[in-house]
Amino acid sequence: MTGSETSVMVVDDHPIWRDGVARDLTERGFEVGATTGDAVSALRIARTVRPDVVLMDLNLGDTSGVEATRQITQEISGTRVLVLSASGEHADVLEAVKAGASGYLVKSASVEELVDAVRRTAVGDAVFTAGLAGLVLGEYRRMAVSPDDSAPQPPQLTDRETDVLRQVAKGLTARQIANKLVISHRTVENHVQSTLRKLQLHNRVELARYAIEHGLDQEGQQED
Repeated sequence: MTGSETSVMVVDDHPIWRDGVARDLTERGFEVGATTGDAVSALRIARTVRPDVVLMDLNLGDTSGVEATRQITQEISGTRVLVLSASGEHADVLEAVKAGASGYLVKSASVEELVDAVRRTAVGDAVFTAGLAGLVLGEYRRMAVSPDDSAPQPPQLTDRETDVLRQVAKGLTARQIANKLVISHRTVENHVQSTLRKLQLHNRVELARYAIEHGLDQEGQQED
């Protein structure tokens, strides 16, 4: 399986590493439309190229990839950010996710893991190096203990959107949700996108946080 029709931009301040990642992805069928080594040009180029996925390093010399991640996910609809960093520090992971990153992969990952992560990020999955997904959801559970009382009341979701959201909170991929609910993969994606628009969220990680804050992850566990 290749990355056909998936466009990627690689942001890393180490030219040899950056070029190597771009080459690995190109050889596996991805369209690497741009590469750059700093946060400022990353945002400028992303606005023009509008890639499906931005592979973002966090340490970009004098700048941080976190702010670039925040601006890209806020300004460029349809572009998702997958962090690819040497750091596995919990604080870095949480900061990146809160900035809008769809996932977080450490640079020790294999080429096969990277290819799979980029492919899954492109279709909207939240992808993390083993052990980091639990960290993120655990932090959201902690935050849910004292939610922001000033937050506006959320819009109403349909029963099916709620069903899909419940499965997202359990960490299931779109295809796993489709199999569990006996609906098509495209229908799952349509419900996810509709829910994201209604709740004004950016990715599945934020959807999972919303579900946890509203107890949907617990309901989902009771169903099994």
